Amino acid sequence: MKALKAIKVFEHQRLYVGEQGFNQNHLNALLKLNEYHDGNYFEPIAEGVKFNQYVGIIQVDGLTIEINPKADKGDDDNKWKDVLLEMLQVCGKLKAESSGAANVNRKHLNLLEVYFELYLLEVEGLVRKGLIKQYRKQTQNIKALKGKLDFAGHIRKNIVHKERFYTTHQVYDSNHFLHQVLQKALTIVNQFTNGSRLQDLANRVQLNFPEVDNKIITTKELNAIRLNQKSVGYNNALELARLIILNYSPDISSGKEKMISLLFNMNDLWETYILKQLEKACLGTNIEVSGQESKPFWGNNSLRPDIVLRHGEKTFIIDTKWKRPKQNSAPVSDLRQMYTYCRFWNAEKALLLYPGDYAENKFKSYLTDDYSKHENDEASYIDHQCKMGFVSVLDGENQLNKNLGVETVNLLMN
Repeated sequence: MKALKAIKVFEHQRLYVGEQGFNQNHLNALLKLNEYHDGNYFEPIAEGVKFNQYVGIIQVDGLTIEINPKADKGDDDNKWKDVLLEMLQVCGKLKAESSGAANVNRKHLNLLEVYFELYLLEVEGLVRKGLIKQYRKQTQNIKALKGKLDFAGHIRKNIVHKERFYTTHQVYDSNHFLHQVLQKALTIVNQFTNGSRLQDLANRVQLNFPEVDNKIITTKELNAIRLNQKSVGYNNALELARLIILNYSPDISSGKEKMISLLFNMNDLWETYILKQLEKACLGTNIEVSGQESKPFWGNNSLRPDIVLRHGEKTFIIDTKWKRPKQNSAPVSDLRQMYTYCRFWNAEKALLLYPGDYAENKFKSYLTDDYSKHENDEASYIDHQCKMGFVSVLDGENQLNKNLGVETVNLLMN
């Protein structure tokens, strides 16, 4: 099998037909994928696409497209690949406690291969420990009366064969829904690892996995999975299987090969990463951290700041922004949004938090006649303040900044 061609791009970069092996078939497939996902991934342009804030990887028709965070323009691609993997792990998108996580040599794998190898190692571990069996209903023609006789089916199928019974009965085996989900994902992984370094592992896991029914797995069924004490060990494998199945697009590719994509919204990753780092920095202090608090606003609408901090009687609001502001000036719409958060949460300070090197920005008061009722019912002037803050994503060694949470708290308190 020919080696896959690889294209490396960045957020908000443009890619045109004819560049780096990107052809019209690839463009057609990407446009169909984008349409399927409500136009979130790309912006169609003449003879190409402009990537949005989604990072990750797409594989289609002998081509892989790696989309890296925008902050790494001009930097080493591998550096940011490792950073993205670590950020996904911190944010819970890549389980750190996965049984095979420590054995995956990520330096030589793309994002898709990392997920595939983790999945294969998870399933291999389950097979080694022993797969669980479950009761399920089975309807079939048998030679002994067992379970409930299906009269309509019995009459239809056994007019001639009087010795048979068409029944619905319970069986206890490995051919149940959990294994059907794992098998579906294994089939997908085998398609995309054929000819790769993972092919031997994929074949071995597939060979040792029991035969189960091949069924169409729907999103509703995946979301309805509930594990019990007996099946809780399947959690990591099922999460990875769900990710693989939901990102597989068998009917989108314009060629014979299928398409799979693993794309993550950097806005969401940045928000979750900041929240995790703040929780870590404030652990053991008297600062309370919460994410995605909600208050009703208008009709069915609500207000939901990214992060709320409480220190004694003081409340602080943080809204994370992955995209750097132009000329270090916050849009008026963002400032108005932060003012609204301050009013509804009675917050003293609000921080618009951006990635980047430290910039000298001081809190400024909103120039409004802003009143709020206190317990004594006397109108008191509340000085709501807002500023822009910048924290570096990387440290001096081009690793994820481990002090990011502390730096963010300092930005709020100063």
